[in-house]
Amino acid sequence: MPELPEMETYKNLLQLKIAGHTIQAVEVNREKSINTSISDFTKELVGNKITQIDRRGKHLIFDLASGNKLLLHLMLGGLMYIETENDTISRTKQVILNFASHRLCFVGLRLGYLHLLTPNQVEKELEDLGPEPLQPTFSLKAFEKLVEDKRGRLKTTLVDQHFIAGIGNCYSDEICFAAELLPTRTFDTLNTKQIEKLYYSILTVFQEAIQFGGYIEKPLFKEDRLTGGYDDKCKVYDREGETCVRCGSVIQKEEVSSRKTFFCANCQI
Repeated sequence: MPELPEMETYKNLLQLKIAGHTIQAVEVNREKSINTSISDFTKELVGNKITQIDRRGKHLIFDLASGNKLLLHLMLGGLMYIETENDTISRTKQVILNFASHRLCFVGLRLGYLHLLTPNQVEKELEDLGPEPLQPTFSLKAFEKLVEDKRGRLKTTLVDQHFIAGIGNCYSDEICFAAELLPTRTFDTLNTKQIEKLYYSILTVFQEAIQFGGYIEKPLFKEDRLTGGYDDKCKVYDREGETCVRCGSVIQKEEVSSRKTFFCANCQI
């Protein structure tokens, strides 16, 4: 499932590719992927313009010239692809937004969705999300306040979107590795230095992951050479049986709260 770095990468690329462009036609092949009738969805979007793309946690928000918004969550298996006349993908497309020279295809939206909402509705949909870890307000002091009463495991808590928005399976493991902490540790066992190191690990892992386009190797368009570049830089995620880059031990995998979890039992404590 795409996490914060993947969605931030998509946001930045889409801002360059489709912001300012007018939607000329809409195709909906799975009505459950949207939240209105196909006719209402089409009526609102055709002739409308995407003016800005923002991100909140794992969501993308497409601002429309009409004042309404499209709220996207890809969930598990969802992806986007920008097609042109000479470059298409052989996948079932649940929703397609057609522009003058290209079309934005939403694929795999079996669990995900693309909802047409008012600004107030978007705000209500996202009001329960935790803080954005890359915002200036996410300071060390704010993080210390956030974790002061936490007792749960690091893995389970980090992937909780009410705690911090945008962290999922991959980056929770990478963050714990960077902090040299086992994902099975509980917050109430961490000392002040470990909490500080965990905080800075969130920042550094996300900053590097965004720099290299996230870990999911599915390009957004044919010439896309950014998306997925972080996959080769993951230290533990999906690296079971490989050698730890820090200490040379073997990376292990366990299930923590029904989630696959990768770590080094030697240099993570």
